Parts: sequence; C-alpha cells; structure tokens
Amino acid sequence: MGLEIIEEEVSTPVLPLMSLNHVSFLCSSVSRSVKFYKEVLGFVSIKRPSSFKFHGAWLFNYGVGIHLLQCNSPDDVPKKKGVINPKDNHISFQCSDMHYLKHKLEEMGIQYVTAIVEEGGNLVDQIFFHDPDGYMVEICNCENIPILPLSSCPLKFPYNKDSFFSSVYGKCRDEVETVIMEALVTDMMDISF
Repeated sequence: MGLEIIEEEVSTPVLPLMSLNHVSFLCSSVSRSVKFYKEVLGFVSIKRPSSFKFHGAWLFNYGVGIHLLQCNSPDDVPKKKGVINPKDNHISFQCSDMHYLKHKLEEMGIQYVTAIVEEGGNLVDQIFFHDPDGYMVEICNCENIPILPLSSCPLKFPYNKDSFFSSVYGKCRDEVETVIMEALVTDMMDISF
C-alpha cells in the first residue's frame, strides 16, 4: 500500500482585474478635501465627467484615483474621530522618506500617530492621520516586508498530522518561498542597475 499525493485543482477562474482604480469618499466640503489631498498627499485634479449631476472632484497620483463626493447632508459624512486609531478603515500609501513626511505633517499642523511593524527582522514604519472628514490615511514603508503568498505549495497531503507529510509539505513551502525570494531579489537587481 503506497502513499498517494493529492493535488488540489483550482477551478475558480481568475478575474481579469488589473489594478486599483480609485477610492471614493463623501465630503462635507469638496474644496477643503481637494486642498488637503493636493497639498498634503500630492494629488492633482483631473477631469471629471460632466454628466454627473452632483458636486465632486476627481484627483489622481501614484497610479490611483481619489473621487470626492459632496454629501447631501452633514449626517452623511462619518463623524470625525478625535483619536487616531491605526486599526480603523484607511487608505495606505508607500513612502520613500518617512522623516520628510513627518516634518511636512508637523509644518502643516496635522496630528498623526506612528507605529512600527516587525516581521522576520524587517521593520515597517507607519504614520496615521485623518483627512478633513476623518477618513484615515496611512503612510508606510511597507516595501520592507516581502509579499509572500500564504498557499505557496499547490500540493495537499491526505494526512497533514502525520510527521512525514508535515515535513514534506514544509519542505515544499520553503522551496517555493526560496524561489519567490530569489526571483524578487533578481528583479530588484535588474531595476537597480
């Protein structure tokens, strides 16, 4: 009686998505929010379709759009929170100079909180602050932590509690992670030269 390795078939089709297009926020004052996203985060205004029958603005930078929509009533906008909570809903941007960003926020009088995430000896600095309507913005140097898929081995073993199968699966996962990291390093070397 031999051991059988079972391969898991993935039948879910991958959607033809390409990238994040935009995020949308209700605003108590579109003009105040436009000023914030331009001056603080470096977004630029772009043309918005003239067929819209409501006030708003479209902004773009860093490969993503921000659509600001004038609320009908002040009750439509979430109440601005006094405390900056990093575990709240937020939009996040990567940054190459966290010290400069802190200095800029301090110059502009924008309150922020910081946090540090550690993973495998790599540190990620995070800065959190609110926009004029209380939406959370995070700025980080998240590129310090490599992106690794959780399911890095397509093989499934019938007896995962068995030490033999656990060791085989672990080796497979480790080998796949090594290949991914080597490819990432190679790609980074190509970019830097």
